[in-house]
Amino acid sequence: MFSPLNLTRRQSRKIYVGQVAVGGDAPITVQSMTNTNTHQVEETVAQIRALQQVGADIVRVSVPTLEAADAFGKIKAAVNVPLVADIHFDHHIALKVLELGVDCLRINPGNIGRQNRVQAVISSAKDKGVPIRIGVNAGSLEKDLQKKYGEPTAEALVESALRHIDILDKLNFFDFKVSLKASEIFMTVAAYRQLATQIEQPLHLGITEAGGFRSGAVKSAIGLGMLLAEGIGDTIRVSLAADPVEEIKVGFDILKSLHLRQKGINLIACPSCSRQNFDVIKIVNELENRLEDIVQPLDVAVMGCVVNGPGEARAAQIGITGGTPHHLLYLNGKPVGKTNSEELVDELERMIRTQIHPQASINN
Repeated sequence: MFSPLNLTRRQSRKIYVGQVAVGGDAPITVQSMTNTNTHQVEETVAQIRALQQVGADIVRVSVPTLEAADAFGKIKAAVNVPLVADIHFDHHIALKVLELGVDCLRINPGNIGRQNRVQAVISSAKDKGVPIRIGVNAGSLEKDLQKKYGEPTAEALVESALRHIDILDKLNFFDFKVSLKASEIFMTVAAYRQLATQIEQPLHLGITEAGGFRSGAVKSAIGLGMLLAEGIGDTIRVSLAADPVEEIKVGFDILKSLHLRQKGINLIACPSCSRQNFDVIKIVNELENRLEDIVQPLDVAVMGCVVNGPGEARAAQIGITGGTPHHLLYLNGKPVGKTNSEELVDELERMIRTQIHPQASINN
């Protein structure tokens, strides 16, 4: 497959969130965060499982209280995807989830309080082999940095991160990752570029408060795409005001577009015009819904006419070219048969599932 990118990925320290490697030569991971009330254990577990079903490598759960920590323990016992506990300020909560088997802490050491509290959390994390994520956000910069810079800037984000990093360095704790998030794309990109040259730890990429599904996906694709194309980034989260499942889907779409990771069906589809011999948009939407469970990589071209259709269909592993009165099917670059509009989706699904699992059928 043609790829215009000749990436030299930034070399970073490899850490482990549960059994999932982050950094080093590990695949770039995709993660999301639950938006359920953590106290509602069954609802939260259901959402985590839904995220895992579409490919989530890591899931973050907010743990704002000790009561939520109790619920987190029950949630952790019910799922098998690595969980990150999102904690702010209270070291007691951090210590509790560490005892309950958390896979990663999202807590900024500079916000915990007195030195003995910081040492207690870091000591426990070190003993249990649990990494930490430092998360700097433009909306919650320290007051003195707000005063110094007047407004959030890339330099302010980096200075804040380095303060937290310095605390961990002094305690000889090096298994951490860092995020520098803002809703402004260029500020975020500039901050990551600066920090990438100053530390060896993995970088967690994200454009925070990116917006709704459409606008947030676009902003995230631009910001994360700029950094990933430069070899910067080890794990990503697409922050959307939408179903978290969509965050995982968009995250993998970004990585697939950059040829950085292949997961699931890569649908190549024409935008459709009056030349189309079947309803391309309807077919693509139906295929996306039917094939959400597939995680194996496969290129599928859905082309409505004979102008660009044959070339794109031949280049994909499975393809369809709209024709009159029948549409031509391709498998690995060769024509293999014809179908009509009424049977088109069923036939494509059968071909796709047979290609991935030769012994399987649509009904399995």
